[in-house]
Amino acid sequence: MLLGLAACGYGSQPANGAAPAAPSAGGKKLSAGSVTIGYFANITHATALVGLQKGLFQKELGGTQLKTQAFNAGPSEIEALNAGAIDIGWIGPSPAINGYVKSHSQNLKIIAGSASGGVALVVNPDKIKSLDDLRGKKIATPQLGNTQDVALLDYLAAKGFKEDSQTGKGDVTVERIDNKTTPIAFQQGQIDGAWVPEPTASQLVAKGARTLLDEKTLWRGGQFVITNVVVSQKFLKEHPDVVEAVLRGSVNSNAWIKANPGQAEQAVNAQLQRLSGKPLPTGVLDPAFKNVQVTDDPLASTLRAEADHAVQAGLLKSPDLKGIYDLTLLNKVLKAAGRPPVSDAGL
Repeated sequence: MLLGLAACGYGSQPANGAAPAAPSAGGKKLSAGSVTIGYFANITHATALVGLQKGLFQKELGGTQLKTQAFNAGPSEIEALNAGAIDIGWIGPSPAINGYVKSHSQNLKIIAGSASGGVALVVNPDKIKSLDDLRGKKIATPQLGNTQDVALLDYLAAKGFKEDSQTGKGDVTVERIDNKTTPIAFQQGQIDGAWVPEPTASQLVAKGARTLLDEKTLWRGGQFVITNVVVSQKFLKEHPDVVEAVLRGSVNSNAWIKANPGQAEQAVNAQLQRLSGKPLPTGVLDPAFKNVQVTDDPLASTLRAEADHAVQAGLLKSPDLKGIYDLTLLNKVLKAAGRPPVSDAGL
């Protein structure tokens, strides 16, 4: 069903792990002794970063121990989910779609949204002054087949550029570069721009790049899913109480972020510092954080659109996404909080 999955990085190694959180003293253990969640050290994963830093997940889990694993890219996180190394993960839409299709709808479910926006095309202003100047230039994305790679390929196709989706060669050269090294590649002149998530986009701007296109301007209402919450179907079936507890932590984390944006920004940076050894400078952190909107709604209609973009780019063949969502527990949590349910858009 999928083209180029091997090149998408299945088998790549995760980023630094994290020490398990101590179970709440006196807290009731749920049906599992522990649960392991995966996430990225990206601003687009602010829900997970804040929830971990503020202890909001462990509070809901009580005596069930929370373990974590940070990843550099979606394909390796999906592989970990499939292998049982993690149970629940924060992840972008394209890897979630790929994982669901590759397993013939057997391995994962999307159970909540997490974030919208936070993606931009940033360029060297000396070489690219308008979208018409992209021809012949080198533009980076984080990984073949990842969410930003699909978005760039779809955009270029819509503008009439001819591209080979697998090699990245064409009217515009698409370079697949890890987010961690993209700023260096930009400084050294190896690339002319990048279609990347936060904080990489703001890091490039801090090094002299200019935002040429904010991806949210391409979407109706300015919203599109950039981060979902997924769960192993096996874990969901065996431990729905644990999954519900993690979702309460997710919903509470998003509510806290919205109510305390300044503190939330610092909590995100504290968690990033713990993972990488250094915090983001204010000039990068402030714009990056403002460009991301946390949301419990999975924005399911935009997932369908992103799958269509992958098909058009030649990275997917007619994916059947029926059943990819199970929002039962999320809507239970939202109802308990006095909030309306969210939709799976028929998926």
